[in-house]
Amino acid sequence: MDTPIRVVIAKPGLDGHDRGAKVIARALRDAGVEVIYTGLHQTPRQIVDTAVQEDADGIGLSVLSGAHMTLFAEVLRLLDEADARDITLFGGGIIPEADIPVLREMGVAALFTPGSPIRDIAAWVTRNVAIFEGAR
Repeated sequence: MDTPIRVVIAKPGLDGHDRGAKVIARALRDAGVEVIYTGLHQTPRQIVDTAVQEDADGIGLSVLSGAHMTLFAEVLRLLDEADARDITLFGGGIIPEADIPVLREMGVAALFTPGSPIRDIAAWVTRNVAIFEGAR
């Protein structure tokens, strides 16, 4: 029996708009992914702690506040600190094109901007968020 991919979908910081995150969470569930949605106003520490405690394969951040550089960097730092870099970090939101290569270089696996087809996001997650043998 295959174990479903487990992904934490999170809204870090003070951004109060979560409709997109909920749409993505629903699409991933429909694609067979087990989703843990953390809700609004999560700190990077809370997000990483949840991912580690839930034995997640991936973290998807939804960032609309403009703080994407700081928030993604902090989540990556905390994943390193927790020796959990096997958790795939991806995200979406209002992210300027110029910042995407920098975030990718930092270690963010994929970024989805407004207008990205939901089916493409779900397909990317199911193809690229790996379940590591023996991780559970």
